[in-house]
Parts: sequence; C-alpha cells; structure tokens
Amino acid sequence: MSISEYLSKHWVMLIPLVGMAILLISDVHLERKMIKRIAATITMLLIYSIFCYIEEYLGNQAEYSPLRTILTALNYSLVTFILVEIILVVYRDQRKYVLIPAILNAALCLISIPTKIVFFIDENNHFHRGPLGHLAYIISGLYLLYFIVRMFTSKKNHKEDYPLLFFMIFTAVVCLVMPLYSSDSVMHWFVATIAIDVLLYYVYLLQLFTKKDPLTKLLNRQSYYSDAEKNFGSITAVITIDMNGLKEINDTLGHVAGDEALRTLSNCFWKAAQRKHRVYRIGGDEFVVLCVNSSEADVKALIDRIRTEVGKTPYTCSLGYAMKSEGNTIDDLYHRADKMLYEEKTQFYITSGKDRRKR
Repeated sequence: MSISEYLSKHWVMLIPLVGMAILLISDVHLERKMIKRIAATITMLLIYSIFCYIEEYLGNQAEYSPLRTILTALNYSLVTFILVEIILVVYRDQRKYVLIPAILNAALCLISIPTKIVFFIDENNHFHRGPLGHLAYIISGLYLLYFIVRMFTSKKNHKEDYPLLFFMIFTAVVCLVMPLYSSDSVMHWFVATIAIDVLLYYVYLLQLFTKKDPLTKLLNRQSYYSDAEKNFGSITAVITIDMNGLKEINDTLGHVAGDEALRTLSNCFWKAAQRKHRVYRIGGDEFVVLCVNSSEADVKALIDRIRTEVGKTPYTCSLGYAMKSEGNTIDDLYHRADKMLYEEKTQFYITSGKDRRKR
C-alpha cells in the first residue's frame, strides 16, 4: 500500500476532482451555496476513494483487520450521501428530508459492525452479506429513481436538459450495479464515474450562465432569439410583458430598488409558468414568454396566474399576447402581442393618473 499505487488506481478520478476544485476557488458565477455543495461532493468522493483503496488493500491480506469492517461500513454510508449531495446540487430547492434514507443506511451499516445485519467479514478475511446485505444498493436505487421523478416533474427542466441528466443517471446505475456481478476491484468505478458526472454538470451550469440574465436568472435576449428560431414550429403563442413605473422607482428610490422590483416580478413570472412556457428578459423592464404547444385557453390561464402572482407584490405590469396563425413569423407574433401590451399600458396610465414619461 503506497501513495503511488493509490494515485495509479485513482488517477482518472483525481484529475477531474482536482481540476474542479481549482475552478471552484476562482468561480465568480455560481452562488456560494452551490459552490459549497459541489466542494462537499468533491471532498466526499476523495474520502471515499481513499477508504476504498485502503479497504481493498486490507481485503487482499491473509489476516483479518477490524479496520476493514469499519471502512466497509463507512464506504456503504458514503455512497448514499454522495448521491444525496448530487440531488441537492441539481435541485437546489430540495428539502433536507431527502437525507433521511442516507442517515438510516449509515446507522444500519455502522450497527452492522457488531450485529452483522448488513455485512460481516469472517476470521478468514472473507466478505459476507447479512440479512440487509443489499441495503446500500436499494437506497441508492431509490435515490436514482427519485432523481428521475424530479427530472420529469420539475418545471425548471427542459427537453435539452434531459440528455445530460439521463447520462448521469445511466452511468451512476452502471457503476452501482457492476460490483454485484463482478469482483470488488470495480468498486473504484463509482468514484471515478461520479467525479466525471459532477464535472460535466459543473460545465453545464457554467454554460447556463451564457443563456441567462444575471439579474433575474431568467433566460436572456440571445436565448430568446435562439429558441424562437429553433423551436418556431412548436411555438403557438407569444406573451409580452412590460413593468409599469420602473423609471419612477429608479429615480425616487434608486437603482437597487429597481433591481429588486425586476427580480420580484421575474420570480412571479417563473412561478406562474409551466414547463411548456419559457420566460425571457429581453430588455430593461421588458419580458417575453414563448408558449410551446399551448392553446389560447392555456395562454389566458398563464396570464391570469401571472396577474395573480404580481398582485401579491407592490408592483404592476402590462401584458399582451398573440396566437400563431398561418404565415406568421416570430416577429409578427411579438409585434401583435406588443400592440396589445401598449394598449393596456396606455389604459393603466390613464386610470392611475401617473406620468407616462416616468414609466
């Protein structure tokens, strides 16, 4: 057992982990909470790889060492905690109750040291499974299943997100199942596979920053142009939205207050939208929603939800929409929706008595 031998076995895993750690130190894009989560995942993967290496070395010895039993329990525990951490990285709104199965698994694995309920190692240094011998695999499978369910139910995911998420799930399943049908020497597959998956997802997160507006976290103007062209065949409606009174807020309360107003309204639009609706900030206080495969009833329902959410804030906005018809271009839809918005905004200023020049 030596450092050089460890490096030789885990070099493929160490390269992406160390590289990602270096990137995280200087990262200015991700939220601090997200950086801490990825850093925690990296740390657990590194610890898991060291424990696996030592446990495998002890397993090849003729004499039994109690340390091997302890490391096996810790490894079975770490696997599920690593999967939980990945779920928390991908789904930042996830409640902490997702930790409960991993904590239960860790408790039973540690209890197994004296009770042999999950596994035990005999005096000849041979590994055996106990009555709950597949516990860690079952709980890991449940976490992967939960990941799939969240992938299809979370409205933040769009069809272009699926290939990478499916790839992460598939590779995780493979590296978890292989040890059941092969020798223990493939256990290090897990740490290498998850390390590469996490790195891929990190690159994906950075890619998202080129598509999103940094203030509101909605999709940006360039994404609007790209999606409008790419998905025009399935776009059935365009909704335009314009905040009322942003200039007045900026002039009287300052731009910080104006930015907060834009963030608040953006959150309203995001809450109201469903997976078939994509929300963009295309200008200062201008927003667009592209509606895919949506009927006019769907569009009106979305507008009602937006008005309801905005009604919970001290701000207001004007909206317009246009349904796609034969021969329309995306610009035609936008201009028709914008005309309806302009009429509503004009009525707002007439009714409120506010100065239109302070819009």
